[in-house]
Amino acid sequence: MFPGLRGASYSVTSEAERQYNCIAWAAGDDSRWWEPDAEDLYYWPKEARREYTVRAYAEAFFSLGFEICQDATWEEGLEKVAIFADSNDFPTHAARQLADGAWTSKLGQAEDIRHAELDHVSGEYYGDPVLV
Repeated sequence: MFPGLRGASYSVTSEAERQYNCIAWAAGDDSRWWEPDAEDLYYWPKEARREYTVRAYAEAFFSLGFEICQDATWEEGLEKVAIFADSNDFPTHAARQLADGAWTSKLGQAEDIRHAELDHVSGEYYGDPVLV
C-alpha cells in the first residue's frame, strides 16, 4: 500500500484508532475525525470551506495559524503540515513534521507512524504532497 515505506526508516507510534483521521492527527487533534462532508457529520473548522479541495484543506490549517511554506525542508522552530492529493487534485492525506524534522502520519483508520521522509507515504494510495 505504501511502497515508499519498504526498506525505509519508520516506526509505529500508536495502535490503530478509528476516532480520528490523518487530517485531525496532522492538526494535533486525536479526539475527533476531521472531514468537510456536506452532511456536517464530522468536525471541520468553520473558517474553511466544507468541500473536498486542496484549498479547503489549506483553509482548515490556516484556521490553526499555519501558513504556506516554500517546501518541506525542516526549519528549526517551525511546525509544518503537508497536504497530499491524488492525480485529480483530490485531497487524500496530511502529515505533520516533528521537531526533529521527521514526519508523522495517521494511516487511515490504522496506526500512526513516524517516517523519516515525507515521500515515504507518497504513491498510488495518497498521491503526492501538493502543499506545505
